Amino acid sequence: MTDPSRRLSATSDRRAVGALTALSVAAFGYVTAEMLPIGLLTVMAADLDRSRAEIGLLVTGYAVVVVTASVPLARLTQRVPRRMLFAGTLGVFAAAMLVSALAQSYQVLFVARLLIALTQALFWSVVVPTAASLFGPEVRGRVVARMGLGPALGPVLGVPVGTWLGQQAGWRAAFAVLAGIGLVTCAVVTALLPAGPPPRGAAARGSAPDRRRYAFLLFATAVGVTGTLTVQTYITPFLVDVSGFAAATLGPLLLIAGLAGLGGTLVVGRFLDRHPWAAMAAPLLLITAALLGLYALGQFKVPTVALLAVAAAAFSALAVAVQYRVLQVAPVSTDVASAGAGSAFNVGIAAGALLGGVLVEGAGVRLVALAGGLLTAIAAVILLAELRPTASDDLVHRTRPAEPAPPPEQSARRRLGWPVAVGAGRGRGPRSTAPSARPAHPVRSR
Repeated sequence: MTDPSRRLSATSDRRAVGALTALSVAAFGYVTAEMLPIGLLTVMAADLDRSRAEIGLLVTGYAVVVVTASVPLARLTQRVPRRMLFAGTLGVFAAAMLVSALAQSYQVLFVARLLIALTQALFWSVVVPTAASLFGPEVRGRVVARMGLGPALGPVLGVPVGTWLGQQAGWRAAFAVLAGIGLVTCAVVTALLPAGPPPRGAAARGSAPDRRRYAFLLFATAVGVTGTLTVQTYITPFLVDVSGFAAATLGPLLLIAGLAGLGGTLVVGRFLDRHPWAAMAAPLLLITAALLGLYALGQFKVPTVALLAVAAAAFSALAVAVQYRVLQVAPVSTDVASAGAGSAFNVGIAAGALLGGVLVEGAGVRLVALAGGLLTAIAAVILLAELRPTASDDLVHRTRPAEPAPPPEQSARRRLGWPVAVGAGRGRGPRSTAPSARPAHPVRSR
């Protein structure tokens, strides 16, 4: 006889997983759109008759808009149904990407990218809490990691393929493809996201709210991303001028880095629910070692490729760990807290691109690796000082003893394609309900 608690709505399962996948693909589009000028820096500079530093400003200006607009937009749209919100956001993204592809001047391209940045500011504020709300809190870390596959695939597929396409057919073709991706994801997300008001359940608030830890998280994130992007924004000139790689090899090299980033996302997803402290600290330490290694060994091709891969894997893992940490310590709604984290991330992107541009124009491109490594070292010190393994730090895991996962939950995880880890992520914060009040499976029927 079949246990009724084991029965999950196949339609709800498919819709939840489909919506999560579509949101992840949309995130892939945003990451690619934001970072593509890095891969096409030399191509765009030549076509638009602009300097490398001016093309770098397309990344800096983009990030400044995201920084300043994320929190206000998150507050203004807290009551807007998520289906409507994502439809408008992704629709504008697609249109602005098309304008970018058709732009005949640097000024038009710059304005179009600022419009795309506005939509990204709103998208990143709500996408992780929205994705988490589609599933139960028992698998929140795995959902965040699944969501992170799209951004991780941006460097794997988006930037390398976009770089190759831009070299073969012009940078405008790469931007036009992104416009098409935005249009498709807009349609799919609109069709699959549940209707109704924004979620008000466990995903709408932090599981262990802590204003001080949240502030430390934002500061360490901003400094660490600044260090990483100081190097990453100008990695193509570094590979050509310092390491001596030919321009034709840039696409494959960025592909290697992207694959490493995907691996970092997959690995960190296995630790988020059980070991969030290590999931935050280890990536920053690895980034620091890799960037300092690039400064010391960047003139040698083989070590450069290995260090580039380590830095990419660690940075992708860090991005996912930050998103998960926000869902833990958010002192306000997770939408607004995610917006704050997105702003901190983009402060780092803008500052890193700006600092890298100053160093490239002045001291030379090799120095970006040293500056980036020193900044990520500072961020690691801040984070290690804050993330002491205390009784409150890993509250979601520590507030109740681990117990065997019930069969319905295991069955649901297997059908969703998640590995079953007994006891992983099963702790509950002070606001959680008693076990008997919990849903019998991680997917909420809609």
